[in-house]
Amino acid sequence: MAGHSKWASIKHKKKATDAKRGALFTKLTRAITVAAREGGGDPEGNPALTLAIQKAKDASMPKDNIERAIAKGTGADQDADAFEAVVYEGYGPGGVAVLVEALTDNRNRTSSDLRHAFSKHGGNLGEPGSVAWIFEKKGQIVVDAARYEEDDLLAAIEAGAEDVAADGDVLEVVTAPGDLTAIRTALAEADVELQSVELVMRPTNRVEVDEGQAGSLMRLLDTLEDNDDVQAVHANFDVDADVLERVLSAS
Repeated sequence: MAGHSKWASIKHKKKATDAKRGALFTKLTRAITVAAREGGGDPEGNPALTLAIQKAKDASMPKDNIERAIAKGTGADQDADAFEAVVYEGYGPGGVAVLVEALTDNRNRTSSDLRHAFSKHGGNLGEPGSVAWIFEKKGQIVVDAARYEEDDLLAAIEAGAEDVAADGDVLEVVTAPGDLTAIRTALAEADVELQSVELVMRPTNRVEVDEGQAGSLMRLLDTLEDNDDVQAVHANFDVDADVLERVLSAS
């Protein structure tokens, strides 16, 4: 699984770069607005909003931007009402299952864009339910294994984490979705620096991909993540970390 976790770590670094260009801010603003619309503007009673706000803070989004996004979601804003959460499912190169979470104001446009992306990079967009059964929602915290050992994350176990394990050059903390915020807080209080904190759809099984398939797969996943409507991309691939490093360096 080392390659898969390395991908999660690289995604976090890529998002930090995207934020400087403003690309990530658009997605984060949309997520905050929709979370506030659906669950109210008080983070204490709205876990989805809490997580969306924390992601925005991690990306250094200005406080004013966050407050405007919340106000937009809780007010009578037609633009906020236009967005809906949609999950797309498909297969990538090598038979890898891909789950795409999107917030869109135009299903036809998003479906067309994603279908084209899958087709261009050797995959295909599937029917609802075709791959969702392979995934389960979990909280996931990624920590740099070069700086910390599993014993350093004891605070996560004490706070209720389901698992803490080394995976290549990262450590992964897996939590129940509702425990993610509390475990993040516990690790922060223990002075552990976190690479990423998010709700993910973790695969219950993985498909091994070789170097030839990995290149096409990474291009597909990057294309999907670069789409403005896409909030998150999940896949059940496994690839050797060194192979992934070569593939990403060549892209």
